[in-house]
Amino acid sequence: MDTDSSWFSQIYRTKGAKTASFILGFFGIMLFLSTQNPAERTPLNAEISAAVKKDLGAFPVFIPNIKYGFALDTFQTVLTKEVQNGDFFGKILSDIGVAYPVIEKIVANCDSVFNVKQFRVGKKYTLLAKDTLNGFDKFIYEPSVYAYYTFDLRGENAVTKTERPITTLTEASKGSIESSLWNAMTDNGMSYDLTAKMEDALQWSVDFHHVQKGDEFKVIYDQDYINGEKTAAGKVHAAWYKTGSNEYFAYYFDHPEHGGYYDEEGRPMNKGFLKSPVKYSRITSGYNLRRFHPILKRTKPHFGTDYAAPRGTPILAVGDGVVTKASRTRGNGNFVKIRHDKTYETQYLHMNGFAPGIHPGVHVRQGQVIGYVGSTGLATGPHVCFRFWKNGKQVDHRRLSFPPPAPLPAEFMPEFTAERDALTAKMRGL
Repeated sequence: MDTDSSWFSQIYRTKGAKTASFILGFFGIMLFLSTQNPAERTPLNAEISAAVKKDLGAFPVFIPNIKYGFALDTFQTVLTKEVQNGDFFGKILSDIGVAYPVIEKIVANCDSVFNVKQFRVGKKYTLLAKDTLNGFDKFIYEPSVYAYYTFDLRGENAVTKTERPITTLTEASKGSIESSLWNAMTDNGMSYDLTAKMEDALQWSVDFHHVQKGDEFKVIYDQDYINGEKTAAGKVHAAWYKTGSNEYFAYYFDHPEHGGYYDEEGRPMNKGFLKSPVKYSRITSGYNLRRFHPILKRTKPHFGTDYAAPRGTPILAVGDGVVTKASRTRGNGNFVKIRHDKTYETQYLHMNGFAPGIHPGVHVRQGQVIGYVGSTGLATGPHVCFRFWKNGKQVDHRRLSFPPPAPLPAEFMPEFTAERDALTAKMRGL
């Protein structure tokens, strides 16, 4: 009997038929794993490891550490680093000893696979070497959890992109307000991007700068997973918010011509103007005809609403319109004024600077970035003073009511109603 069969016979005698058969099956599985998509291996490896421990006890079995399609244990060196300021693709390769002709060939092979100019500070990369005396074999760049790029530093210097499979599940969550919507959602395990998307769905109906303790919310949304780990939140299908005795609903209707968020009666949630020109901010001063000016030290009417936010925060146009002014004065600092129609105008003061392309005469869309929060002019700190005109007179925009827009065309209401009722039932069941 040859060496291999003697080894197997010994195991058979000492550990038993079940153990010996399991070992043969295990190595068959390992051969199968070598042909699988690397993104799918981790859960299966974990199951095998658990099975081995259960059936073999202390019997030594090697479970390779599979990542990026490689058994990392077979490499002498595995280094994981982050792209630093001043780093670029060619520099990193040169610093690890890759010859310039090889770098040129790799860059040429990047065509249509990877843009070397998209190398970003803070992103991870991994270096693999079979034998450090001969240099590194693989360079792996991971710009996100969704995909990674493998650069072969030897042979043909191939460049490949591997996309990890995404599983999308529709989920539902709820919560109540203690201090802010953001705190309430993140404290309940919901992500920042889901919070932003829920706020976007209800932004025309709910002023999230004035939430009350005890307010409640529910949301139905898509959640992406990679290898069982949460990644980004997808589309919000429905959202509900209750403050006091008032309830607000938003339902997404997926339609090529009429897609968007609607209320429970099938009317568009977009009621003409956003509630605020800045996200994730707080009101520090409201519309007040007898306000004491903090710089001038005297009583002076304040015809706007001040939203404090970090310097550089994007300022959004609250509605479609045409820029009539993008200028600077001593008191207003950098400011933009927009005419929306014959009745309404808005103005945004104390900007740090204007967004590219913002100048008099340019058309802007609702939600478009028109500038950035600053403290130019008579300002004590970074904020935007938002002013609202109606028929040429400055008014408190938070007290305005706008006529409801036209609902969905009648022929689409049965489809919308069916989707609305199904989503409402899910939220009621939370």
